[in-house]
Amino acid sequence: MGVIERIRHNVAAVELPLDRILKGDCVEHMRGLPDKSVDMIFADPPYNLQLGGDLFRPDGSQVDAVDDDWDKFDTFAAYDRFTRDWLTEARRILKDNGTLWVIGSYHNIFRVGTAVQDAGYWILNDIIWRKSNPMPNFKGTRFTNAHETLIWASKGEKARYTFNYRAMKTLNDELQMRSDWEFPICGGQERLKKGGTKVHPTQKPEALLYRILLACTKPGDVVLDPFFGTGTTGAVAKRLGRRWIGIDREGLYIEAAQERIAAALPLDESAVVTMQSPRAQPKVAFGLLIENGLLKPGTVLTDARRRWRATVRVDGSLEAGTESGSIHKLGAALQGAPSCNGWTFWHYEDANGLKPIDALRQTYLLATQP
Repeated sequence: MGVIERIRHNVAAVELPLDRILKGDCVEHMRGLPDKSVDMIFADPPYNLQLGGDLFRPDGSQVDAVDDDWDKFDTFAAYDRFTRDWLTEARRILKDNGTLWVIGSYHNIFRVGTAVQDAGYWILNDIIWRKSNPMPNFKGTRFTNAHETLIWASKGEKARYTFNYRAMKTLNDELQMRSDWEFPICGGQERLKKGGTKVHPTQKPEALLYRILLACTKPGDVVLDPFFGTGTTGAVAKRLGRRWIGIDREGLYIEAAQERIAAALPLDESAVVTMQSPRAQPKVAFGLLIENGLLKPGTVLTDARRRWRATVRVDGSLEAGTESGSIHKLGAALQGAPSCNGWTFWHYEDANGLKPIDALRQTYLLATQP
C-alpha cells in the first residue's frame, strides 16, 4: 500500500462508526459511509415472503412466521428498487478486494441474484445452507423448505479477494470445503427471546457467520451488516477479532443486539491464528464442533495420559508449542506415528474428568438429527 493509499485508508478508518449499530434506513446510512471503506458486507435482506394469512400447525397452534412490516413490499417492482438501491451503495463502500454475501430464500434470492449481477458484481459461489432441523410443511402441499441460498460475490471478474482456503480445509478435517453446508436453524440458548417469544423471526445461527467470516476476512477487517437484526454478525465478528458496523431500523432488535454483543467474549489472540498449510473425514468435521459452540477456541486438549497438550484454534487446527495441524495430523506428529485417530486420541476436561472429543461429535450428531 502506497503513501496516498495509506492516508486514505486511515481517514476512512477514522470516519467509520466501528463497532456501532446505526438506527434507521440502511440505504441512507450507507450513503454516509466513505468509498471503499469496508472489507466485507453480509446482507440478510427482507425476504418479501408474500404470506397469505396466518399459518397454523395441525394441532391448531399458530406458527410464529415472518409477518413484520419490514418484510412487506407492495409490489415486486418496489422490492427490486429497494434491492438495487442498497446493492449500489454496498458496491461503492466495498473495497476493491472486498466481497459481498447475501442470504435469502426462494421468495427473493433469484430476484436479488439478478440485481447482484446487473450491479456489476461477479458471483464466486452460491452456497446452499441445508437446515438439519427445518420447520415442517404443515399443510402437506409442498416439499419441506429445508435450505436457504447464499450468494458470494466480488466486485468484478478479475478482482482480488480474501479467501482463506487452507483455514476452510482445516476446518473441514483437511478436505476441501464444499458449497453445501449443513447447520441447524438457530435454537436453544442461542435463540434470543423476550417474554417467551422470539425476538427476531429469522435469527441466523452463529455457526453460519463463523464460517463466512473465517473464510473471507482477516483479523482487524471491517464487516458491514446493513440488515443487522439481533446482531449475529457483530457477535461473531467480536469473537474473531474483526471490526463491525450494523444498521437496523427496529429498536427492539437493536437493544437485543447490543446486549448480546456486549456479552460476547473475544477470543485469545493466539487462538485466532489459523492454519497456513494443509487428511480422512469422519461423518462430522471437527470444525463443526467449534462453529456450533460445543468446543471453544482456546480450549486445551490432552491425550488420555496427559502427556501432550494442544490448544484449539478458530479454524479447527491445534497448536502444541511450535507444532500445529489437524486433530489427526498433530496427534500423529507428537507420537512419531504414521497416523492417528484424533477423535479418540484428544480429550477435553469436564466436571467428570477427561473425555474423548468423539463424545462431542456424538452430541452434535444427536442434536442435529431430524
